[in-house]
Amino acid sequence: MKRYFEKISFEQFKKDIKDDKDLYNSYNIPKRETKFAAGYDFEAIEDFTIKPGEIKKVPTGIKVNMMDDEVLLLIVRSSMGFKYNVRLCNQVGVIDKDYYNNKDNEGHMFLALKNEGDKDYIVKKGDGICQGMFIKYLKVDNELDKFTERISDY
Repeated sequence: MKRYFEKISFEQFKKDIKDDKDLYNSYNIPKRETKFAAGYDFEAIEDFTIKPGEIKKVPTGIKVNMMDDEVLLLIVRSSMGFKYNVRLCNQVGVIDKDYYNNKDNEGHMFLALKNEGDKDYIVKKGDGICQGMFIKYLKVDNELDKFTERISDY
């Protein structure tokens, strides 16, 4: 099994964002900016502004597949919080493996950003809007498997 980001399908893009093939073809898959960066940078698909006190639901146009024992954490870029007081509404987004290709939206990841500052927060297409970090996680040894009603051996 491999871990990778990919764009949602154009059909899902049309439902969630808009029917614009040029826009769909123009945005980037998240990437690391430096050799030792822990996070993959997500970019804004298009321009937007968040007014002071406003919450904005921001589409990423991205879905992710990962290993069975991993989770993707979505974290606001430090400069957004530190310089502009813009935060993720849930502080950290948790994307589980089984969100990928779900029947509701293909696993399209969104951000809910809140401007807690006193000035408009202006984002241009291609600006970084969050970072994604893959993290390994552990499970308890005696976990009850709800699908088989028995203790799993994992």
